[in-house]
Amino acid sequence: MAGHNNSLAMDPALVKYANMYVNRHKYFRWTPRTAWLTFSYVAAFPAFVGYFAYTTDGKWELRGKRRGDLISEF
Repeated sequence: MAGHNNSLAMDPALVKYANMYVNRHKYFRWTPRTAWLTFSYVAAFPAFVGYFAYTTDGKWELRGKRRGDLISEF
């Protein structure tokens, strides 16, 4: 019934992609592009979000508003 694992022919392109995906860490190189992307996502973007959150802290109250009330509290 079940258990015929090798009855289908594997697509060579998918096998190559699967092997590349598993061994991606072996072929990684630091280039200016990868360094810039790493810096952007690890340092710059969180710093921007933190700065925005710090500067807008307490300016808007979104809970318990009724029709006609203003969102801004400053």
